Amino acid sequence: MDKIVLSPLGHTWIFDIDGTLVKHNGYKIDGHDTLLPGVKDFFDKNVRVEDFVLLLTSRESKYLKSTKKFLKDNGIRFDSIVNGLPFGERILINDKKPSGLETCVAVNLCRDNFAMPMISIDEEK
Repeated sequence: MDKIVLSPLGHTWIFDIDGTLVKHNGYKIDGHDTLLPGVKDFFDKNVRVEDFVLLLTSRESKYLKSTKKFLKDNGIRFDSIVNGLPFGERILINDKKPSGLETCVAVNLCRDNFAMPMISIDEEK
């Protein structure tokens, strides 16, 4: 997927944390998290104030406070974090609007490589 074209409506962004936004298990291996290159720039350019950001993680609740602090200290905006999730697939199911607008997009990134497709807004959608 080279490019994602979105509507001008508000968006709900759902990101996994480990291996997607930060180095996978860096908080265990290195003793601290490391933001992956490109993450901050992506958030600054694509995640709007009116958007909702949900973060998902398998991390135990004992890591939640330090995870939130790290994200805030690095300027990664989020509205909610769900932790303690299973390690398997994350499945998103949504409806298609009568206008034809498909209301979900899925992107699978290689671990520890935040190489997101280009995002653009189509005012006609």
